[in-house]
Amino acid sequence: MSNGWKFDVPTSGSKHLPPDPRYVDALSSQGYSFEVAVADLVDNSIDAGAKDVVIHFLRDGDELVNLLVVDDGVGMTEEGLDIAMTVGGRRDYEDQALGMFGTGLKSASLSHAKSVTVVSKTKRTRTSGRRWRMEHARADFQCDIVDPDYAQGLLDRYADRPITWQGTIVRWDGVKDFPRHGGGGQTDRYLHRTINKLGLHLGLHLHRFLAHDDFNITIAVEDVRTGTVYMDFGVEPLDPFGYPVSGNPDYPRRYTVSPDGVGDVFLDAHVWTPKSNLDEYRAVGSVMDRQGFYFYRHNRLVQAGGWNNFRQPEQHLSLARVAIDLPADCGDVFRLTVKKSGVEASPEFASALEKASDGHGNTFVDYLGAADATYREARKRTGTQRKAVIGPGKGIDPAVRETIEEELPVLAYEDPIAVRWDTLGNDLFFNVDREKRTIVLNKYYRTAILGGRRGGLNDAPLLKSLMYLLLHEVFQKEYSGSREKDNLQLWQSILLSAARSELDRMADDD
Repeated sequence: MSNGWKFDVPTSGSKHLPPDPRYVDALSSQGYSFEVAVADLVDNSIDAGAKDVVIHFLRDGDELVNLLVVDDGVGMTEEGLDIAMTVGGRRDYEDQALGMFGTGLKSASLSHAKSVTVVSKTKRTRTSGRRWRMEHARADFQCDIVDPDYAQGLLDRYADRPITWQGTIVRWDGVKDFPRHGGGGQTDRYLHRTINKLGLHLGLHLHRFLAHDDFNITIAVEDVRTGTVYMDFGVEPLDPFGYPVSGNPDYPRRYTVSPDGVGDVFLDAHVWTPKSNLDEYRAVGSVMDRQGFYFYRHNRLVQAGGWNNFRQPEQHLSLARVAIDLPADCGDVFRLTVKKSGVEASPEFASALEKASDGHGNTFVDYLGAADATYREARKRTGTQRKAVIGPGKGIDPAVRETIEEELPVLAYEDPIAVRWDTLGNDLFFNVDREKRTIVLNKYYRTAILGGRRGGLNDAPLLKSLMYLLLHEVFQKEYSGSREKDNLQLWQSILLSAARSELDRMADDD
C-alpha cells in the first residue's frame, strides 16, 4: 500500500440528482407476493388505530374488477394524504408503528395494480383522495387529485361498516393477479385459492392483534351489479406457538443472548407437538421452512422460520420454534427487509447464540439437542420402523411431497419418482417407466379426472398421491415378479374402469 493512501475520499462540491421517474418501476418490482402486499396495507390500518378492517373483492358477474382495503382508523388530512402518497414521504412514525420506510403503500400497491386510489377522512376534516396511475408515476410523478364528490361517495358506501366517522379506503384497479377471463368457474377457483392463502397469511403474521376481541379483519366478496355478497368471514388468529401440549415437558424455556450493540435479546424456545396436523403448525411452510426463528416487531410477525445463518435446517429440527421480539433499537445486529417479510441478522448474532443461556446452566445448544431428540423419539413410538423409499418428484404437489418426506425415510442419492400425463393406449390408465422413473397417466382421462378444471404440472394431487403410494415399491426392484405383475394388472383394470365411469358421468352432465 502506498504511503500516500487517503483514508477518506476528497470531494470538490455536490450536485442534486433527483430520481428518474422510472424509479417507480424498481419500487414496484420488489417481489411482493399478493398476500404480503395486502398485509402491508393492513399494517397501515393498524398504525392508524383501526379496530375493523375489511378486505373487499368486487366482481361484476364472472369478472373480478377491484380490490379495496377499508378501515375505521383515524384517517388522514389532505396534507397527510399527500405525504402518504409521496414516494419515501417523510412522516413521524409512532414508537409502536409497523411502518418504517414510507414506501409500503406505493410499492405494495403498484406491484399488483395498474393504479392505486386512496380516499380518507378524519373526524374534523373533509374527505379527500389521491390516485397513482402507473403510467403517470413513470412519466413525471404526477399524482391525480380524486374528485371530492366521488371520494365522499366511496366513503359513504362503507358508512355502516366499518367506517362511522372516519377512515381510509385503498382501492386497486387493474389488479394483475386477477383472472383475465372469469368464465368456466375460473373466478370462483381463484377466489377460493387466494382468499384461503390470504387468510392464513394474515392470521399468522397478525395473530397477536387478531387475538384481541377489539380488532377484526374481514374478507368479503360482493357483486357490484347485483349487490350480492358471496363471502363474508373473519380472519382467525393463527398462533405459530399455539400447540395443545408441548412436545417436551421441559419447554418452553427463555434464553438470553447479548450481541454487541443491542443489549439483551430474549429467545423463547418451544418444542412443538410431534406429528401435528394443526394449521398453526403446517400453514407456515415446508418442514425446512417452519423451524427456526420467529421474529416479531411491535407484535407483528416479520419472519416465520429460518435459522439466519446460525445453522442449516434439517428434518430432525422441524419441531423447534423460537420466538424473538426485536429490540426497539436493532443497531447493526438486525435489519428488517422493506417488505417486512424477513430479518437479516449479523454474524455477531449467530456467534452470540453459541453462548446463550437460560441463567440456570442450560444453553441454547442444549435446546436444539432436546428438539432433535423429541422428533426422533416420536418417530420410534410409531411402533414400526418404516421402510426407506424412493422419494416423490415432479408432478406431485410440493405440499404432498413434503408430507411424504416427513412421514417416510427417503433413500439418499436416488432420483425421485415423477408423475406426468401422456398419450397411452385406451386399454391403459397408467404405465410404469422404470428407466425414466416416471408414473405415466393416460391424458385421455385427464379432463374427467379434473372435473373440467384447468390442468397444470401439479394437478390432481389426490390421484397422483395414491398412484405414488400404490407404485413406489415397483421402482425399487429391477423387475416385476409374477405376483407383482398380477397386482399391476389388477390395479390397471380397476382404475381403467373407474376412469371410464368418470367420462360417462361427464357426458351425462353435458
